[in-house]
Amino acid sequence: MLTFPQIDPIAFSLGPLSVHWYGLTYLVGFLGAWWLGTVRAQREGSLWTKDQVGDLIFYGAIGVIIGGRLGYGIFYGADQWAKDWLWIFKVQQGGMSFHGGMLGVLTAFAWFARKTNKTYFQVADFIVPMVPVGLATGRFGNFINAELWGRPSDMPWAMIFPTDALQLPRHPSMLYEGLLEGIVLFSVLWIYSRKPRPAGAVTGLFGVGYGMARTFVEFFREPDAHIGYLAGDWLTMGMVLSIPMIIAGAAIMVWAYRREQA
Repeated sequence: MLTFPQIDPIAFSLGPLSVHWYGLTYLVGFLGAWWLGTVRAQREGSLWTKDQVGDLIFYGAIGVIIGGRLGYGIFYGADQWAKDWLWIFKVQQGGMSFHGGMLGVLTAFAWFARKTNKTYFQVADFIVPMVPVGLATGRFGNFINAELWGRPSDMPWAMIFPTDALQLPRHPSMLYEGLLEGIVLFSVLWIYSRKPRPAGAVTGLFGVGYGMARTFVEFFREPDAHIGYLAGDWLTMGMVLSIPMIIAGAAIMVWAYRREQA
């Protein structure tokens, strides 16, 4: 069993303002995506400018924050929201949903495409290879906060998290997600997108890759206490939201390649 490293979730304070590591991981994710997007924009034959990359990252950040919070309220915090309608604005209490953030980003893509006269998949295919950077940094932030830990485990790398009332050795499932949704998915998408692909294919591959990675990790992740398992002792809300991504992503890839061959 590994010892959980005691890390103060507050990185530093400026008077009454406390800056948390979790917030900094979001900032690092956005900056990393901006830098990588700038690198891609400088490739020969690119139709993107540095300013367009910066604008797209800004729109995407707004979509992540608004969509992530609203998604958490709808998918995971409906009871709390029903009791207190102002709860959704109490972001200091935590609570962000990837799937909600994804919907927010997809909306931002559509807005940006319309504004710049690009097609939807020109925008989406360009940016989705950078998304796993934010996923990886965000999961590291979850680890620092000792949240979203996994199910009890007797594996040698299991940890006892200080936020676990039962104090049981558990899977560090947020690190599994950071590895699969972050590092592995980034590598696959970055390599795949280096060559010209049919419009929509890169976006579809992201859906398949993320959906598979998240569904797999859900078998090790402890479900939210106020939701629990939706069926038996295995089906979780994360699976319910991720499996459609696999199906939709695969359908988009099939459509993209058939459309190119037509």
